[in-house]
Amino acid sequence: MEWAEWICNVINSIKRAGFACPFLFCIFTSMETSKKEKVLEELFKICKRKGSFVFHNDIVKDVSKQVGFGNPFDATKLDNKDKLPDILLENDYALIHLGNGNHKFIKGINKIYHDFEKIQKTENWEYKKSILNQYNSSESNILSVANNQRILHHFLYGKDTEFDNVDISKRPKTYFPHRTKTSFEYYFGNDEKIELHNIQIEIDLTIEFNGIIGVFEAKNGKPDNFAIYQIYHPFLYYHNAKKQPEIKDKIKNIYGIYVVRENGENDIIKLWAYTFEDPFNITSIKFIKSAAYKLIGK
Repeated sequence: MEWAEWICNVINSIKRAGFACPFLFCIFTSMETSKKEKVLEELFKICKRKGSFVFHNDIVKDVSKQVGFGNPFDATKLDNKDKLPDILLENDYALIHLGNGNHKFIKGINKIYHDFEKIQKTENWEYKKSILNQYNSSESNILSVANNQRILHHFLYGKDTEFDNVDISKRPKTYFPHRTKTSFEYYFGNDEKIELHNIQIEIDLTIEFNGIIGVFEAKNGKPDNFAIYQIYHPFLYYHNAKKQPEIKDKIKNIYGIYVVRENGENDIIKLWAYTFEDPFNITSIKFIKSAAYKLIGK
């Protein structure tokens, strides 16, 4: 047994016992990251040899087994271009999901990822901290805090307490996270058409008010870029809802909003709003506005 495999087995045993050492966990994480990069490197080489950049999960499983990467389902999850291995960066390729277990390497990293713009304004946001606000750091919790404190309403609609005395039927409506399977057709640039079949999309949160829809994606930390599909697929999902006669004339605008929480003495919630000038072209992303809310406990 190789030493690296031995260390992985030891760490896995420690993790299962419930008392993982932070130092060993860091080693394990680093090893898994390098193995994930190796899986992607091998997949790219296979695709280049066969002359087709489309591949299936079955190949991902085979390569992961050969490399010793224990989570093949995570191998193709790349929500930030900083996670791309060198071989993809050097050749200007990124990865998209086509549905039904298929994936594709596609030319043009900047077609897949978008760098965050500078924050346009920062507001001190006074609030009374709930006992559950920092109980966990999940994406769902980030959006729960931002929604409960009316930050999402204020950023998207310019109002928060103004809704207090309004009839509930006339207030913004919040729709909680859900996953759904759907099919899409859209373009990358002017000449490459992408067809996605039976693909699963996840929508972290949706808010609607007077025909203006905001779909939200949330992350912790300090990312400087994101995968555009994270907000584009929910955007297109609701844009396609216009095909339904009962909804067609009621949807006015749809915005994809990325939310990031930076932890500190005072947590900061940052938001960026985007739309798409051509609803059927993922590269037509358009920046609308950004803001940061510094949470000040009362």
